[in-house]
Amino acid sequence: MAFQAARSIPELAGDSIQQLAKLIGNEFDLARAELSEKGRQAGRAAAMIGAGAIILIPALVVLLFAVAAALMHAGLSDPVAYAVTGGGAALIAVVLILVGLSRLSGDALKPKITLEQVERDKLVAREVTR
Repeated sequence: MAFQAARSIPELAGDSIQQLAKLIGNEFDLARAELSEKGRQAGRAAAMIGAGAIILIPALVVLLFAVAAALMHAGLSDPVAYAVTGGGAALIAVVLILVGLSRLSGDALKPKITLEQVERDKLVAREVTR
């Protein structure tokens, strides 16, 4: 069995600082990876919103004409039927846009895992440097 010499305090402190530097480097790598994933998530969300809007437009126009025709058939004048139909469509559009924007909010795209890990690492670093 080999005898291992006790290490000096400066050696131990140097090793701790070296480990801390490596940990910080790993945190940056984690943050970079998570931010990249969040960027892809935002891109996919924007693409889905755009594709949905493009596909929805022709279908919505036909449906709005049908609703306006039904309102005219029920006795409303042409201008009133079109105004009611257009107003309802505008309201639905606003709701859809707000939902899409909420999915692109800063909080939804925040790198939560990295921030939690950094907080844990700060606590460890405080303990090591005491």
